[in-house]
Amino acid sequence: MTIGLSGQPDHDHLHAGCTADGCVQEHMAADLRAAIAAVSTALDQDAAVPTPASSISPAGLANGPALGPPLRDARWLAPGRPITLLTREPSSCLAVPPDRQQTLAVYIGRTAFRTPVLLGGEARRLGLSCSTCHRNGRTNPDFLFPGVSGQPGTADVTTSVLSTHLGDGIFNPKPIPDLALPEKKRLVSRDPANGRLEAFIHHVITREFDGPEPTARVLAGLSAYVRAISARECKSERVVTLATHLDDARVAGEAAAGAWSQGDEPTALLMIASARSALDRIEERYAPSGLSGGRSAVQSADLGLAAMQYAFNQKRADIPVRLVAWRLDMADWSVSLKKDEQRSLYNPGVLKGKKAYQ
Repeated sequence: MTIGLSGQPDHDHLHAGCTADGCVQEHMAADLRAAIAAVSTALDQDAAVPTPASSISPAGLANGPALGPPLRDARWLAPGRPITLLTREPSSCLAVPPDRQQTLAVYIGRTAFRTPVLLGGEARRLGLSCSTCHRNGRTNPDFLFPGVSGQPGTADVTTSVLSTHLGDGIFNPKPIPDLALPEKKRLVSRDPANGRLEAFIHHVITREFDGPEPTARVLAGLSAYVRAISARECKSERVVTLATHLDDARVAGEAAAGAWSQGDEPTALLMIASARSALDRIEERYAPSGLSGGRSAVQSADLGLAAMQYAFNQKRADIPVRLVAWRLDMADWSVSLKKDEQRSLYNPGVLKGKKAYQ
């Protein structure tokens, strides 16, 4: 038995799990049907999708075949840059604190950093997250966004393209900063005593990217995450693999459990949304024909999270068991993915030959 970030035991025997109210799997199936029904009703009425469904990632919900880059992040690669750049990423330079609560804060921030649901407006619609410009918490010299970037690796953060609050009428893109820069080269002080980092991050979310008001725990987590990025911890770049994105989903699940255990439902919901974003990144890597089994496995896991979002909103008593069960189930549904990884777009050779969705 291990102890998760929530402080609750991760019991190996809770694979499917049952409670006094009945089997968790039966509850999840019922909640999934209810969540799908809520979305269908909203669409039929041309109404806004309710909160549980508003966080649903594109995983498994594509409208059909469409030509375009094989990976979402390829849309922001500067012309002439090889798509195989997306099979590697810089070192995270992350110094995870030893204290359990501090670690939870860092993981909440790291998880929020990776989902478009943190932001709003055009950024969220296009699938941009903090990590789009700051890959693995660093910089992105290959990023190019029309109307926002000048040279590759730059962005104009005072443009109205991505914000309804800002827009100085001057096109002045600046280099995207590496969050692992030494202290003297940082744009904003990270001293917890002055609170400037928190104010800056709040401005970026709500003003620069039209995002909703972050919860206090999310804002504290993002600040803790940025403070944990240190040049002293930097190593060589790493290969992006299936394990990379599975770990993102696992950490998101742990962060959701931790937030839920502290009575913070909005933060827990954002963590689940980020887990779904991680699944979306996995699913798009299994686009090649012949890998439908892997795609189905990811879609099933994603639907499980959709049911969990609905359960959160219904205040189900068995949420902790559901979170444990979902993380334990990962070992099962990831088997087919691991088997086919070398045939997927995680393989640089396969990705290089994949020009567009089929």
